[in-house]
Amino acid sequence: MSTPKRRAHTAKGSAGAAENAAASTPQTTAPSSPDAVTAPPQSRWLLFGVGAVAAVVALVPWLLTGARLPIQNFWSEIPSALPVVLLPFSQYAVSLIFALLMVGSAAAGIAGRALRARSARAGTTTLVAGVVVIQLLAVVQTALVLSTLLPDTDEAIIYLAGLTAGAVVTVLLGVLATVLIARAPRGGAVIGLTAGAIAFGSWVAALIVPFGSVPTDYPFLLTLVQWIAPVLTGVAIAWAGVGTPGRIVAAVGALLLVWVAPAAMTGIANALGTRVYATAPGEMLDFGLTVFGLALLTPELALRPILATVITAALGLLLRGVIARRRAAQTPAPAPTVSPSPSED
Repeated sequence: MSTPKRRAHTAKGSAGAAENAAASTPQTTAPSSPDAVTAPPQSRWLLFGVGAVAAVVALVPWLLTGARLPIQNFWSEIPSALPVVLLPFSQYAVSLIFALLMVGSAAAGIAGRALRARSARAGTTTLVAGVVVIQLLAVVQTALVLSTLLPDTDEAIIYLAGLTAGAVVTVLLGVLATVLIARAPRGGAVIGLTAGAIAFGSWVAALIVPFGSVPTDYPFLLTLVQWIAPVLTGVAIAWAGVGTPGRIVAAVGALLLVWVAPAAMTGIANALGTRVYATAPGEMLDFGLTVFGLALLTPELALRPILATVITAALGLLLRGVIARRRAAQTPAPAPTVSPSPSED
């Protein structure tokens, strides 16, 4: 028969063994957000390479044309051999320049988010560096080549400076888009994805009808390009959801971008591409603002992208809700815990 002292010692030893076993069991915690799961941090060289490759691939619509410098209005005669440039510096190609640079930045951001660039030390910075190095190289190379072929006049200097400054500003906007997509919460990522979607429409159009070519018939696929930005933006809103105030604000901001940005690009492209205003900056500005206002406020033009974005987002959110409910229905409910009844003496 055990004495009370021995029973107390045995109980104390059992409790100590249980504590040691619990201490040796690894503790797991649930991830704080859906974006904080899975992939390990990627090496910085990989992220730099991903950014550089995205920037190069985005230049494909221009490179497929042969990448010869566009004919310039300042030339009295066309050179016998047009040099190769990495960007189409021309007042008729401002929309294409924006697309070539912004699509590369957005693609790098998407890849960086998929690779969890923000979980690696300086991962987002390295990703951005890969994009910017290639894009700035393209801007500098094109500007230097064009500078040797323009006349030494004030108009030509202003022309070259304007194209170069516009390209550099687009690179900086691309940096913001890359960071938002790769690193920001989903609400912020929607804004970056919208910028990429708007540029992607012009990028696809340049694949269908390469810059400098004149198709004999209007390609049917070109009629579908106008829906690229609204549909992709709607998909981005559905992916992010509208469950928090920040995501609601982001969705509204994305709708404004889909409405205003294409109209602004249309106004700029028409103003710069109208040769008759080349020596009259004031009239060029007035013409650009007029075109911008028409593109922004004409219902037939303005309502289509807004409605397409809203409908796509609504369908995506509906589908997302259906999937969530099915998953919840398939998850077994936890077994109810039964409290022990008090023992009776």
